Amino acid sequence: MKKRQFLNAIAVAGGALPALARCAPAAQPGPTLLTVTGAIKSNRGRFDPLRDQMMYKQKLSFEQAHVFDFAALCALPAFTIRPTLEYDGQQHTLSGPALLDVLRSAGAAVGDSGKLVLRAVDGYAATLTVAQARAQRIIVATHMDGAPMALGGLGPLWAIYDADKVPEMAAKPLAQRFGACPWALYHVDVQA
Repeated sequence: MKKRQFLNAIAVAGGALPALARCAPAAQPGPTLLTVTGAIKSNRGRFDPLRDQMMYKQKLSFEQAHVFDFAALCALPAFTIRPTLEYDGQQHTLSGPALLDVLRSAGAAVGDSGKLVLRAVDGYAATLTVAQARAQRIIVATHMDGAPMALGGLGPLWAIYDADKVPEMAAKPLAQRFGACPWALYHVDVQA
């Protein structure tokens, strides 16, 4: 092919690309990592005992939910903390969006006295107020030490704060600082 014909062919194909992009199907969201229920705005349907097996086994139910995949969580502003963790007594770098930013993104409108029930895949649940989440600056960590957290470890999500920087928690023994921080977080119930 001659150089001029080749360049003309590229120009014609290049002009068609924007039209093709508009016709391409929207990217599919990734698997849901976090489901927020309660006083929120919904982006998915009600509880389905087949689709929501873990919640069914943990005796949960909801009329509406807002779900987040990894990309949606990573699209929110991220914060980085360096708490000393009880598992190895070492400081680790954790990053992810603020829990309250996640809730705002889900349309939650609750005051400081509103309650949040944070639930892990093993059924462990911690209850705290919105005021506590704000005061402790709890994040939904998606990354630890620069890498995404894996399911089967502490992730893929961990509700955590920098206990070293919260005086009343820093005064406690290391093993008593993270009771309200479920790792393998998958569900938040927002109660007005």
